[in-house]
Parts: sequence; C-alpha cells; structure tokens
Amino acid sequence: MEVSFVALAAGLIIGLGAVGACIGIGIMGSKYLESAARQPELMNELQTKMFLLAGLIDAAFIIGTGIALWFATANPFLAQIANLPK
Repeated sequence: MEVSFVALAAGLIIGLGAVGACIGIGIMGSKYLESAARQPELMNELQTKMFLLAGLIDAAFIIGTGIALWFATANPFLAQIANLPK
C-alpha cells in the first residue's frame, strides 16, 4: 500500500515540476520577446539573462526529478512506516 503512494507521489513531483517549468519558460520567453520588440538595443543583454534563467528553471525541475527518483528507489520513509504499530 505505501509503495503505491510513493509511486503516486513521485509521479506528481515529476509531472507538476514539468508543468511548472514549461509554464515558467513560456511566460519568460513571451516577456523576452515583448521587451526585445520594445527595446531592440537591449536584445543581447536580455537574451543572456533569459538563457541563464531558463537553465535555472530547468535545473529546479531536474532536481525535483532526481528527488522523486530517489524516493522511488531508496525511500527513506519506508523504515519509519515499517516500525509503526499496527
């Protein structure tokens, strides 16, 4: 029973993290295009900042995926659940 909840939680962590990263990068890309259209002379500086932030957003998603896979394979909470009185 507990293993199924771990699989469900890992799926939610990965899925919601992917949705959040996609929405964040989409909003950031649209704002970059808006600002580049308004001030074309700042395009290079804005592009550098956009790619830096895109990497940080993706890094947060990848860290969440790593934690979810860690919980799925070596769940640290299973020992505590096994010791609970029944």
